[in-house]
Amino acid sequence: MSPARRAPQPREIPGLTRPRQPRLPSVAERTLPNGLRVVAVRRASVPLVQVRMRIPTAVRRPGDLARMLLLQRSIMLGTAERSQGELAEALQHLGGSLRFYADADGLVMAGDSLASELGPLLALAAEVLTSSSYPRAAVEREADRFADGLRRALSQPGVLADEAWRGRAFGAHPYGRDVPSPEEVLEVPASSMRAAHRRRVGPDGAVLVLVGDLRPARALDQVERAWAGWTAGGGASHVPPLPALEPGPLVLVDRPGAVQSNLRLGGPAPRRGEPTYAAAEIANALFGGYFSSRLVTNIREDKGYTYSPYSLINNAAAGSWVTVAADVATEVTAPALLETSYELGRMASLPPGADEVAATGQYLVGSIALSTATQSGLADTLLDLLTDGQDVAWLREHPQRLAAVTPEQVHEASIPMLGPAGLVSAVVGDAELVEGPLAALGEVVRT
Repeated sequence: MSPARRAPQPREIPGLTRPRQPRLPSVAERTLPNGLRVVAVRRASVPLVQVRMRIPTAVRRPGDLARMLLLQRSIMLGTAERSQGELAEALQHLGGSLRFYADADGLVMAGDSLASELGPLLALAAEVLTSSSYPRAAVEREADRFADGLRRALSQPGVLADEAWRGRAFGAHPYGRDVPSPEEVLEVPASSMRAAHRRRVGPDGAVLVLVGDLRPARALDQVERAWAGWTAGGGASHVPPLPALEPGPLVLVDRPGAVQSNLRLGGPAPRRGEPTYAAAEIANALFGGYFSSRLVTNIREDKGYTYSPYSLINNAAAGSWVTVAADVATEVTAPALLETSYELGRMASLPPGADEVAATGQYLVGSIALSTATQSGLADTLLDLLTDGQDVAWLREHPQRLAAVTPEQVHEASIPMLGPAGLVSAVVGDAELVEGPLAALGEVVRT
């Protein structure tokens, strides 16, 4: 055999196969007498259990956001039975963790443990939920640390841009702010934490998800035994409906001397349960939701204006919206906004190609599979779905909906969601340098 005949020949890359239909996990569910909805799912990939819970206790009044976030940071500072150090030691003994975070819609608990220690973890969580002690000196120290962190956060241009866009889009609605001021946090009396806990941290309307190496029916019994005494709280509360977004002039927040400008645009998006949601998801991803999107290809790969532009759909209790973000050099602020508006206009003016829609849909189907491949990812996804009014069947049905979306449906979804004329815009940057070029593109209001 001659050397020429032995040389390897190029071969075509095989085409993608059709995505396999995901198998739904086995689910057991029970609503306890105290109003807590419990969902247990067996996923025995590793000998662990993931625990997630959302308590719907909404931010509704000025000052609520600072109090809620300080409560979240202080809830693990001690209980009637244990100090903060003893709580940490108990969790280490279980080989697990327990943590809390909050937003305008409520409080979220997340934890994990060895599967064999689920009962003790639930007992420890019940102790925190029913008897957090909020020691005054420890809460005041935590408030000081939190205020210092907020001062640093509010010096970051990206945070300022996010807050400027939220304020412009939602005004006085609770979603109009994501970050309280340090002064608001320091004004919260440490002595008010216990009363806030009794009023806000209750089981009525809350959703608890357990995923892991467990027997679902037995896990439900364990929760009911451990948490039967959790009855406090003033009941579920929810933020009011989102106001209609009013597009108008671009808001320019002056940051003298800034070498970068932070661009934020956004508008309304359909809810997860609406018929147009799958098409809107593909429209968002195709525009700026993944690395091969049109926005990244244009202002990063072609123009070199920015490193990591993106767009995403935010799903919250009161509504959904799309956010577009890019941090660019000061001298290309207006060109970057022009190119972003051009790509938005393309989405709203013409149907995308069938190949683009198919590839983007397949990317999203794969993203769902990846995000739910682990116990932790499945627990996070299920909590998100259940608190948004969906159920576990969404995991099987949504990939089918994505695969069936047509270019015309993507175009129809893009018009109200990505049409530039309907979006709210904000820019943080050196106003002396960027206001003139931005004003050439449209009306600018400087703050």
